[in-house]
Amino acid sequence: MEQQRSTSESSQSPRSPPSQRYLSVSVSDPVKLGNGVQGYISYRVITKTNFPEYQGSEKIVIRRYSDFVWLRDRLFDKYKGIFVPPLPEKSAVEKFRFSAEFIETRRQALDVFVNRIASHNELQQSEDLRTFLQADEEDVQSKVSDVVLGKEKPLEESNPEYEKLKHYVFELENHLTEAQKHAYRLLKRHRELGQSLSGFGKAAKLLGACEGQALGKAFDELGAKSETLSIKLQKEAHQLLMNFEEPMKDYVRAVQSIKVTIGERANAFRHQCELAETMKLKEINLDKLMLTRSDRVGEAEQEYKELKAESEEVTRRFEAIVRRMNEEIVRFQEQKTQDMRIAFHEFAKGQARLAKSIADAWRSLLPKLEACSDTS
Repeated sequence: MEQQRSTSESSQSPRSPPSQRYLSVSVSDPVKLGNGVQGYISYRVITKTNFPEYQGSEKIVIRRYSDFVWLRDRLFDKYKGIFVPPLPEKSAVEKFRFSAEFIETRRQALDVFVNRIASHNELQQSEDLRTFLQADEEDVQSKVSDVVLGKEKPLEESNPEYEKLKHYVFELENHLTEAQKHAYRLLKRHRELGQSLSGFGKAAKLLGACEGQALGKAFDELGAKSETLSIKLQKEAHQLLMNFEEPMKDYVRAVQSIKVTIGERANAFRHQCELAETMKLKEINLDKLMLTRSDRVGEAEQEYKELKAESEEVTRRFEAIVRRMNEEIVRFQEQKTQDMRIAFHEFAKGQARLAKSIADAWRSLLPKLEACSDTS
């Protein structure tokens, strides 16, 4: 644990010169608290910064998963049009909820989540981020997001670029989900093969003990090689999880976050259209009142004026969402290209390394097995 802590903190230490602004965060030391359904994992969140609005250059707080949810929801509510980074999903299966592997992958994902926020030019200025990184535990309130896409079909923009964006996002989600699913199957296969080789190795050793010296020694070496390969397969399965399957899963969540933003854009567009339609009706009604010289003209003019101001504000908000989304999609694609290149490179390198280990192990046994066959 101490090694993990020092590694995490050193990797997050600011690299920028003192003259430059920096905000560095690390999520470490997961600890289980409580039992049963009341149980949860807490994390130590360490912030190092020279931002003048922060309380000192270093702050350590304790946070639980629901606090990260609170931060994500607050940012989503306040920064329309920005792709708020995704969170790792909650474990639906109780027995995996507190497994060492699940806790570690979640810790890493939470570390990535908060550092993506801290490195974002706009999100890093959020007061809610400062509260999350500095406030005492009792001051950070969690809440449940109520954002659900598809509850009702809003009016849609007839914009080719918008349609192209939606098509890209939905296609990307499908392809990433498929890649992540097959990566998990490959990971599972490595683990199962590793377990089988371990069992086979033990059986080969026991079989060798029943045979003569030459054949027995060959069987013993066969068993040892099998057990060694079992360890390599288990290790490679873990590397596949951390360097490929988890990054794929993280990008599936990222695309789902973009879909939420697309839903917000659609809602904003619908609101804009509804107000425009209401203004037309108000304008028609105002013209009728003026023609009839009604005493309600003044009241109707004030209502129209207020509605127009609201409509203009809604239009500005919608245009801001569109502008931000256009900027965010460029940034997302650039980051995705870099991350996917690294993930696939690590995948290919790991598979090549494993294939070589397996081939070398079996090849080294062939002369001994052949010699044993000749003597028999």
